[in-house]
Amino acid sequence: MAVMTRWLDPDEQRTWRAFLTASRALMDTLDRELQRDAGMPHAYYEILVRLSEAPDRRLRMSDLADATGSSRSRLSHAAARLEAAGWIRREECPTDRRGQLAVLTDAGFATLAAAAPGHVAGVRRHLFDALSPAQVDQLRRISETLAEHLTGSRPN
Repeated sequence: MAVMTRWLDPDEQRTWRAFLTASRALMDTLDRELQRDAGMPHAYYEILVRLSEAPDRRLRMSDLADATGSSRSRLSHAAARLEAAGWIRREECPTDRRGQLAVLTDAGFATLAAAAPGHVAGVRRHLFDALSPAQVDQLRRISETLAEHLTGSRPN
C-alpha cells in the first residue's frame, strides 16, 4: 500500500521557509554576538543560565542535557570546555555514584552576569522590538504549542 504524501500548499511552504529563515537568522545572530562580546557560543550561555537558576547552582548532567536539548555527549564536551575555563566544575552525585553534577562556579556566575545584559539587549533588539505586543503573544502561544507537541511538555 502506497503512502500518500501530503505536500505543503503554497501558504504552508511560505510559512515553513519564513520560519526556517527567521529562526536560523535569529540564532546565528545571537550566537555571533555572544561569541564577539562574551567569548562563548549560545549553547554555553544556556548551560550557565540553567545552572544559575538551579538550586545551589547545580544540576545532574543528565538533567542539564535534557534542559538544554543537548545529547549527553555534546553536553559532556561543552562541560569539559566550561570546566577548563573555570566556569563550572563537575562533582560526583552523592545519591548516585554513576551520575555527575555540574556546578556553576563563582567565576562562571560572574561571566554570566557580565554577558547577560548584552545578550538580553540582543534578544530584545532582534526579536521583541520587531514585533507588536499581539505578535509577541501569538509567538509565545505558537511556540508553547510546538514545544508541547514535540517534547511533551511546555517550556519553563
